[in-house]
Amino acid sequence: MTTFADLGLPQRLVHVLQNQGITEPFPIQRAAIPDALAGKDVLGRGPTGSGKTYTFGLPMLARLAGAGASTPAHPRGLILAPTRELATQIYQRLEEPAATLGLRVLAVVGGVNINHHIRSLARPVDVLVATPGRAQDLVNQHKLHLDAVQITALDEADQMADMGFLPQVRKLLRLTPASGQRLLFSATLDGDVNKLVEQFLHDPVVHSTAPVRAAVDSMSHHLFFVGDRPARNEVVLRIAARQGKTIMFMRTKHGVDRQVKKLRRAGINAYPLHGDKGQGARTRAIEGFADGSVPVLVATDIAARGIDIADVSLVVHVDPPAEHKAYLHRAGRTARGGAAGTVVTLAMDEQRKEVATLIKKAGVTATEHDISERDNPAGAPALKEVTGARKPNGPALPPPGQVAPQKPKNAAKSSNSQRRRPSAKGARRRRR
Repeated sequence: MTTFADLGLPQRLVHVLQNQGITEPFPIQRAAIPDALAGKDVLGRGPTGSGKTYTFGLPMLARLAGAGASTPAHPRGLILAPTRELATQIYQRLEEPAATLGLRVLAVVGGVNINHHIRSLARPVDVLVATPGRAQDLVNQHKLHLDAVQITALDEADQMADMGFLPQVRKLLRLTPASGQRLLFSATLDGDVNKLVEQFLHDPVVHSTAPVRAAVDSMSHHLFFVGDRPARNEVVLRIAARQGKTIMFMRTKHGVDRQVKKLRRAGINAYPLHGDKGQGARTRAIEGFADGSVPVLVATDIAARGIDIADVSLVVHVDPPAEHKAYLHRAGRTARGGAAGTVVTLAMDEQRKEVATLIKKAGVTATEHDISERDNPAGAPALKEVTGARKPNGPALPPPGQVAPQKPKNAAKSSNSQRRRPSAKGARRRRR
């Protein structure tokens, strides 16, 4: 068995991984870490959840630990990620191993007061994890300088392309020394990503560990034909009431908010996640979902590539995605780290053709269940068997983050006594 020590990582990093219960490298880690440690540019393709954060993060930390010291506002390592959630996740993964080597990691993302980031950059930062927009804002204010960056990593480069961030990414990369090491990781390496590679990477070593498919051995795919919209809405309620962590995907922010309201009215503790939510709300949703106190997360595709949370046993496409890549990345939120997981797509009558084409393009074999002709599709045995669906039975919940108002126990008594209490005018009449 290949170990992390065999790959050339410092023993202190190996000990941190062992304390986290991580002893055997993933395939992409076995392939790419030695080349990254050797200072080569690396171009890596691997499925989501394949261990890419440690693949670029650990070699970056190891190399920087033996290469001088950082100064305020001039990081020596730069990691760019497309979403706040992914950037925060990378920071959380690297913070402990960095501290072991005496290095400081800082995350700067949109949605947080920029003055907080400015104050944080006033101290030396070794590795900066950033979303492109916030990094550019800090550069524009002359609070961040990239001239000392020795190693740059781009994570989920294809999503950055899909989200329109590549012009910003190019602008930031031009501010880093041309001789610096570049590590680029992506689920796909085509289109605009390939142009980025040609422009900024120097004779990269290419490591591709898997095709972009959702054919994880421990992941099963199911397609439920549910009939009309009211029937689908009832099916969603039943699925959301199941036990276990569930991510439900909608196409629009409005759809997410509307769905969360429905679920919470039915007593299901669901939280929303989309780009219009403030950073505090997004953090509460992710943390609650991670620790299990929030069993249902309803999200737009922003979450499909930015969340790595264990024990997500079910992903539900309430709204089928617009294209097959989104299907694969949504599906990749379950069956992580070898765990089992289920992916369910709900299709109304008018969506049958669209969904069939989508699943075919995704290269997925899905078991079909037509429950649309039943009087009550939500009560179909197949739905319960596949998802654990059940009737919700809890009291209605207030909006996320709010506490339900509680009626004082003596409210009724107090109210009655007030009605019986004589007025001052009445008391004077009786005294007369």
